Amino acid sequence: MAIERYWRIDPHVHCRDWGESYKATIGDVVRKALSKGIGFVFDMPNTEPPILGYSEALRRLKTAEDHGVQRHYFLYIAATPSESQLRDAVRAYNEIPRVVGLKLYTAPMKGLEALDEDEQIIIYKTLEALDYRGVLAIHCEKKDLFREDAWDPMRPYTWNTARPPEAEASCVDKQIRLAREAGFRGTLYFVHISTPEAVEIIARAREKGYRIVCGVTPHHILFDTDHMRTPESVVLKVNPPIRDPGRSRRIAEMSSSGAIDFLETDHAPHASHEKVGHPYLSGIRSLEIYDKAIERLASMGAGESTIYMITRGNILRVFRKVEDLLLS
Repeated sequence: MAIERYWRIDPHVHCRDWGESYKATIGDVVRKALSKGIGFVFDMPNTEPPILGYSEALRRLKTAEDHGVQRHYFLYIAATPSESQLRDAVRAYNEIPRVVGLKLYTAPMKGLEALDEDEQIIIYKTLEALDYRGVLAIHCEKKDLFREDAWDPMRPYTWNTARPPEAEASCVDKQIRLAREAGFRGTLYFVHISTPEAVEIIARAREKGYRIVCGVTPHHILFDTDHMRTPESVVLKVNPPIRDPGRSRRIAEMSSSGAIDFLETDHAPHASHEKVGHPYLSGIRSLEIYDKAIERLASMGAGESTIYMITRGNILRVFRKVEDLLLS
């Protein structure tokens, strides 16, 4: 059996490239992943320009091929409140093997977002009408609970107040309700969960038989707001924010016990001047701390079986297209 069949999988990265190649390319991100024992990455669609449908997906895969890393690369298509765009996205999912799912942003994201309930309902109802049974990855933060005036880049820990924990938990609860009411039959995947409250909401919904999974990042496991007390620590600004020490430890405990399905990096490269000065962009190069996150989980009691499941086994179970492709 080929060794790559045992490689880990990162179901959430941002490879940049195209109009943002100065930040990183697909080749850069894949090679960094390979250096960490990650054989396959799933790229997000908030690129410049964004990945909206069939033609953009083919172009993106051609870029991966040009970098010589196509066998390690998969991607998502954006899910916006446009029925025609969703139709093209589902076509791409159905016809292109390396398209692994769709991505919904409920917080501001380069014009790809669906911020209000009416827009989100359109997405769920349209996907159900199109008989979409794949994965819908969701960035879950409720914008009307933001307190943006609380943000002070000289006190980076205030980002946790500006985009508070309840914005995530409330949004997770709402998306589960909207999906259920629309009869959505795919799998909801809540990415980069940062609060134990959200994990508990997801657990209760799964007990009712809903198809829901969630992921956690290395930075939400390793850092808390105590690491963000100096102006220089603005480099740790991410969405959703790094949380307080109690929530951070609880999220790590939940991850080590297997309550969270995936370890995902949300690797998000930016140029240094974009991080330490205006516009103080959110996102970090989290692939670089991937192994440290695994060490922390192991120190908290996660056994080899749990590590395997959150870095590969659960991902293959949920993303059946990927399993079929890797085993073909």
